[in-house]
Amino acid sequence: MKQVIAMHGWSGDSHSWVPWIRHFTHHHWSWQSGERGYGKRQEQMPFWQDDQDPIEVQRRVVIAHSLGPHLLPDAVFTNATDVVLLASFSRFVPQGAKGRALNTGLKSMRRCLGSDAEAEMLTTFLTRAAAPSPPVGLPRGPIHEGLSSEGRQRLADDLDRLIASAELPLGLQATSRVLVVEAEQDAIVVPAARQELRDAVQTRLQRPAELWLMPGSGHALLVPDLLMRIQRWLDQLPGKR
Repeated sequence: MKQVIAMHGWSGDSHSWVPWIRHFTHHHWSWQSGERGYGKRQEQMPFWQDDQDPIEVQRRVVIAHSLGPHLLPDAVFTNATDVVLLASFSRFVPQGAKGRALNTGLKSMRRCLGSDAEAEMLTTFLTRAAAPSPPVGLPRGPIHEGLSSEGRQRLADDLDRLIASAELPLGLQATSRVLVVEAEQDAIVVPAARQELRDAVQTRLQRPAELWLMPGSGHALLVPDLLMRIQRWLDQLPGKR
């Protein structure tokens, strides 16, 4: 059985994976999307399906964007064979002077939630996430459709989680096959955090991770053929040609 568990990032929802679901299921992958429930969708955490067939090669793939890896249970990573990190990080706020201004900005964002400044703050975040592409290309999500009161609290809690992030998910195994996809013009994850992710992944793994840099792309990775390229990478097992 070939399974995918996917997780969106901060302020997103599972709707962003619709094109991915369509494509991957067409190529015989089972897909589950995690959902934090910031808006109208119910919170949901997926787990691997049991497969008793000892003959079939088991593939359990995590695909997560930005904060997404830090929102999944460690058990999901413990049993993953492959991990795809999309514009993600191990530590979001760099240590020392490089991180002070960013930390201040994140705390300001948190204070905006539930205030009159909330809409402007969230719109600014989406614009920066999409840049240099226009934000009209982003999938509709909780920010467009309205936050629930519980979802607004989860957004605040997850900002705290983002600020506190300091390492890769503890469940990530040294034997996992890992693909790191970076956005060349990422206005959300700073260069120091991207470098720290590369270093952390290479330290954790028994074999080097693969790194893709998406030229001209912003944090949202609005790259039309990215999902197809990742599906082909997953289907191309090591040692096969």
